[in-house]
Amino acid sequence: MQNNVLILDFGSQYTQLIARRVRELNIYCEIHPFNKVPKNIESFKAVILSGSPFSVRAENAPHPDLSKIKGHKPLLGVCYGAQYLAHFYGGSVEPSNIREYGRANLSEISENETLLNGFEKDCQVWMSHSDTIAKLPTNGIRLASTKDVANAAYRIDGEETYAIQFHPEVYHTTYGKQLLENFLVNIAKVEQTWTPAAFVDTTVADLKAKTGNDKVVLGLSGGVDSTVAAVLLHKAIGKNLYCIFVNNGLLRKDEYQNVLDQYEHMGLNVKGVDASERFLDALKGISDPELKRKAIGRVFIEVFDDEAHLVQDVHWLAQGTIYPDVIESVSVTGGPSATIKSHHNVGGLPDFMKLKVVEPLRMIFKDEVRRVGKEMGIDAELLGRHPFPGPGLGIRILGDVTAEKIRILQEVDAIFVNGLKKWGLYDKVWQAGAMLLPVNSVGVMGDERTYEKVVALRAVESTDGMTADWVDLPYKFLQETSNHIINRVKGVNRVVYDISSKPPATIEWE
Repeated sequence: MQNNVLILDFGSQYTQLIARRVRELNIYCEIHPFNKVPKNIESFKAVILSGSPFSVRAENAPHPDLSKIKGHKPLLGVCYGAQYLAHFYGGSVEPSNIREYGRANLSEISENETLLNGFEKDCQVWMSHSDTIAKLPTNGIRLASTKDVANAAYRIDGEETYAIQFHPEVYHTTYGKQLLENFLVNIAKVEQTWTPAAFVDTTVADLKAKTGNDKVVLGLSGGVDSTVAAVLLHKAIGKNLYCIFVNNGLLRKDEYQNVLDQYEHMGLNVKGVDASERFLDALKGISDPELKRKAIGRVFIEVFDDEAHLVQDVHWLAQGTIYPDVIESVSVTGGPSATIKSHHNVGGLPDFMKLKVVEPLRMIFKDEVRRVGKEMGIDAELLGRHPFPGPGLGIRILGDVTAEKIRILQEVDAIFVNGLKKWGLYDKVWQAGAMLLPVNSVGVMGDERTYEKVVALRAVESTDGMTADWVDLPYKFLQETSNHIINRVKGVNRVVYDISSKPPATIEWE
């Protein structure tokens, strides 16, 4: 793995977007919490300090040790990072009279400055701060201002240290990607070698070195992540890979057999295990979404432990964990960001399992996974499959899970997803699914009063699941889908469509 760029996370909601934008430049980067600066700091060619919900003036403000970074490596401070470099290195930060949040314009831009090369006067940037840099740090040179922020960008003379009060990683900053390219490529001289082909070569070599001649069991789900992980491992260890596809009873309609059929011609060694009753028993009477996730994760591990014992001398459990799973479960590898929800495949294995974990996709995003799959020749239809949560319909049934509720939701989901395909909308949607709500609704069918379930349809567009917006599906499609669901799925008499974005909502309801 190429340790090219280090992003120190101070807890900003935008930290992951910085990583996304850097990766888009074909440059590898890693996010680490501010209080756990990697020991191999010499292997990183540049460092970026993220924003933060904290104020640098607060007693509990994040305070990293930059002694081996500032003045030694190209450094870019973003928002909090810019204020940090001012506050602790000879300048001052004060509460702002006007809280600047949202769109702003750079009214003054210094000429012949590499960081802002390509910027035009009055170009739009995105601000998000309540403090302001009142005095630049020692040897600080102003590079840009807005009408409300005098020190919107600066550099420190004699160092490759730069700072900006705005956020280049968000879409609303017109030349944000250009600024990151200016800093990383033109100033830090980082090579743009982070490509799918390079990832495949490096990862296969790493997997060979890590697992040697050991046997590996992998949990296949039929989704993009586990499939790409399986093909990577197959390239590395061949017949020593044993793939297991578990039917947890919470899959989409007919998905268990469809997935097994899908893998028949891929050269993978795949075994199907129907453990649906075991999962349903474990979920009996549980309504809390986190407890449901934990129950599903526990049984998932138990099933794998049983199956692993059937493979002689197996030493590794492989998983298709990707970066957003890690970020949402463990707060950016232990940083100050808030944990959103736990993921069943993140967090290690219980002590009773003697297997070590290998996760070849742990540090890449969903769109990068698809590009890696394409590089390896995986079928486009499989790579285009919508993401599906590991706990499956267990977290799309709000409240307790029963066999009857699973039947209802499977039927609803099949009508919705097949309808998207029929209308040519499936590939225009990043993820779609249905939620069974824990409420009943009064309705009329014929001359009879009904009191049945409500389902919510959800379709979002996104790049990697970190942020998402609802899809404006045609009214005619929604009308047809609603009619089909109500007329064909016994137990449902009302259909609603979710028009919430992430954030503030999440893609799933639980």
